[in-house]
Amino acid sequence: MEQLNLFGDEEKKKSIGTTAIEYKDVSSILTKASGFMEDYDFTLNPYSGCSFGCTYCYAAFFSRDKDKMDNWGKWLSVKENALALLMKYRKKPLIDKTIYLSSVTDPYQPIEKDLELTRNILKELIDFHKVRLVIQTRSALVTRDIDLFKKFENIQVNMTVTTDSEKVRKVFEPYCTGNKQRLKAIKEVNDAGIQSCITMTPLLPVDDAYEFAKTVLETGVQRFIIQPFHKDKGKFVAGTRAEAMNIINEYNWGDEEYKRVLSVMQQLIPNLGIGKTGFAPI
Repeated sequence: MEQLNLFGDEEKKKSIGTTAIEYKDVSSILTKASGFMEDYDFTLNPYSGCSFGCTYCYAAFFSRDKDKMDNWGKWLSVKENALALLMKYRKKPLIDKTIYLSSVTDPYQPIEKDLELTRNILKELIDFHKVRLVIQTRSALVTRDIDLFKKFENIQVNMTVTTDSEKVRKVFEPYCTGNKQRLKAIKEVNDAGIQSCITMTPLLPVDDAYEFAKTVLETGVQRFIIQPFHKDKGKFVAGTRAEAMNIINEYNWGDEEYKRVLSVMQQLIPNLGIGKTGFAPI
């Protein structure tokens, strides 16, 4: 059986920035979707952890131990046998199954540029399975795989863009691709004929709601999702709450301000999906 050609042990990256990287085998790669993901059949996460380290990321609170929860963004585990596990499904191909890539990590975080683990998974899904695929990312690296996206009959690429403010982004999403680069990337995906969606989930403080709405519309994308950020209910990764709350207070970001921004978005953006996790491909 074909094997994923990762780096030799001596060449494997041990860190990216402040994120420590480990490589391990796992027992499974497809997880039956449930709860708020129940519209999908499976979730697929090539990595555990995420070097983007967004301060509000719900995935941090799924960590199995408190140390990993508190150090979200500072650790990343590569599922080294992910492709080999997926190959086992060749005996019973995943025909018409809807897969969400990914639910608790970003499939296009920085290490993916070197490892191409997500890219190899896409090739496997194209060659041996007829799946409906939703890809969720906040990375401009996603444009690298446009050639593969074009080979899927049913696919949607979701790009998360949570604010129009770089000041806000740098507090809540310090290691992520900038807002302009994300919008440029999803425009490129959409222009290539790939069904695309911009997910403002959660919507963080915004500088100019009218300009933000116009900017996302200029990408040509036709699908949009928006969800509120609840400052009182929202959890924060250890050590990040104070700075995040300063920004929230500076923008007076609460239910009323969110509703004002939402009203503007609804006026300018047709068919704005509110409170949804994502659109399954048609």
